[in-house]
Amino acid sequence: MVVSNSEELHMKHGFVKTAAVTPKIKVADTVYNGEQICAGIKEASGKGAKIIVFPELCISGYTCGDLFLQERLLTACKEALIKVTECTKDIDALVFVGLPMEREGKLYNVAAAIHDGEVLCFIPKAFIPAYGEFYETRHFMPGNKEAVTILFQGETVPFGTNILLEAEGMDGLVVGCEICEDIWVPDAPGISHALAGATLLVNLSASNETIGKDAYREMLVKSSSAKLIAGYVYCSGGEGESTQDLVFGGHDIIAENGTVIAQSKRFESQILYGDIDISRLRMERRRMNTFACDARRGYLVLPFAIREKETELTRTFPSMPFVPSDVSERQRRCEEILSIQSMGLKKRYEHTGCRKAVIGVSGGLDSTLALLVTVRTFDMLKIERKNIIAVTMPCFGTTDRTYDNACKLTEVLGATLKEVDIREAVMTHFRDIGQNPENHDVTYENGQARERTQVLMDIANQENGMVIGTGDMSELALGWATYNGDHMSMYGVNAGVPKTLVRHLVQYYADTCKNHELMQVLLDVLDTPVSPELLPPVDGTISQKTEDLVGPYELHDFFLYYMLRCGFEPSKIYRIARASFAGQYEEEEILKWMKIFYNRFFTQQFKRSCLPDGPKVGSVALSPRGDLRMPSDACVRIWMEQIEGILA
Repeated sequence: MVVSNSEELHMKHGFVKTAAVTPKIKVADTVYNGEQICAGIKEASGKGAKIIVFPELCISGYTCGDLFLQERLLTACKEALIKVTECTKDIDALVFVGLPMEREGKLYNVAAAIHDGEVLCFIPKAFIPAYGEFYETRHFMPGNKEAVTILFQGETVPFGTNILLEAEGMDGLVVGCEICEDIWVPDAPGISHALAGATLLVNLSASNETIGKDAYREMLVKSSSAKLIAGYVYCSGGEGESTQDLVFGGHDIIAENGTVIAQSKRFESQILYGDIDISRLRMERRRMNTFACDARRGYLVLPFAIREKETELTRTFPSMPFVPSDVSERQRRCEEILSIQSMGLKKRYEHTGCRKAVIGVSGGLDSTLALLVTVRTFDMLKIERKNIIAVTMPCFGTTDRTYDNACKLTEVLGATLKEVDIREAVMTHFRDIGQNPENHDVTYENGQARERTQVLMDIANQENGMVIGTGDMSELALGWATYNGDHMSMYGVNAGVPKTLVRHLVQYYADTCKNHELMQVLLDVLDTPVSPELLPPVDGTISQKTEDLVGPYELHDFFLYYMLRCGFEPSKIYRIARASFAGQYEEEEILKWMKIFYNRFFTQQFKRSCLPDGPKVGSVALSPRGDLRMPSDACVRIWMEQIEGILA
């Protein structure tokens, strides 16, 4: 195994394991409930959870009704809280438990935040519902925002909604708390918590089940975590609550920035775990200048100690982050991307008044996708497809298979095929510059690529048309394009589409085109190895396979997404790549291609600095006019040093 000597330092990466614990309780049996809570704390902390959340009023039970007014119940709840607090001694976790608590003659529904044998604070519920099946105002008062102090076991303890708990030992982990109804209201406390710096919100809830409520509850948690750019741990009451009029399903949800990390089955008492990426959330907030954290006016910030160590991850990271794993979602995504590409090109044609397109077709994936998008655009504009001039330019590396596919594709789509054999022109050029055609170096390859671009540009001049670019985003990331060759066009329809997604777009077109002949050609294109075909074939087959030279595109797209979209450092990307590609790539192989990716990404920025126009289709884009304002002379040293540290 390839690891760094300083793995403990480098393998933390901002992950914090959280747990939502829904124990089976007995209504008003505080002794039993306290025992179940302590057992849940020990089990969750034993699994590495650093933030442990229990349901609303879990010490007493939510469904106590007028028993909440009984002095004996309130006293027993305090006694149970003391025992729960004692059981957290020497446990490295911040624990939230719910109970009823009296202050100045009024009753409050509170969350007690406990750490290492100490109650740090009490956070009361802000919004008390009195509608439908809820009548909490019969018993509880809305919580005060600004923290005051109360006496608990002879110690002064803060009491109020505007309290944040900040971890010492883990940068950026700041916890805010809501209770049930608080998330359902327009002015949720979590909003001000997040604006005051909370990166993780917890919600102690007792939400009963009605038809369809689970979907709405999930939507609330997802949307709250998304707009607040936060982690969210929602823990709801379940088995053991009274079923006199309501049923509680124990629906627990852990979300991060709009994505559900983990979700429990309803009607089961269990512990739900989820790994929240605090460093990712901090990056997202840095990136979004409209997310402005206020000074913490009116907030009390309490520190709590936490020992930062490597979190054993239970969450997974998709090996192809640009490609949805769900088939129906993938199909919807493909249709949407094709629409974005074609609508972008449509606008360019409407603006210029141009009526013709010139595309270099090679029989490969990228030029196939560009041709399909152009056909779709011309159909929308009601321009005859014969105005699409598909140019095949055979040269030294062209194989019969790709040549035949280029011709068949053009014919079946109804475009105009134009063949320009560039061998003689390239040989003349080689003689002019003194290039030995037997020397198959970069000049030999790029001379062909630039000749092809010259042919396309000049035909476009002849036809008063536009050259449609075919290069994809993965090639742009790696700089796998000939400068002023296939690097250049008049509109690059694929510039926002990574290679792993190009394949699925072509597959989707094949699946939905309802044309058997077209489908057969597209399937053969999909089965053809990715190649620029700039070196002579061997025994009639492609000799130059791109992924043998620069590495697998699925790895490069993985690196690209988690570097640009998530801001992960190389060691963190390596860590999740090991898990995502386990059994597919050896660790040494992942590191080998990662080094190539980072080196090429930094050194090839100059090619991206002068990109033609092209549509952005996803959350990652490389346009110098939009998402990536990166200097061409940026140094890769500190990224490479970390990779070398992993190898050490």
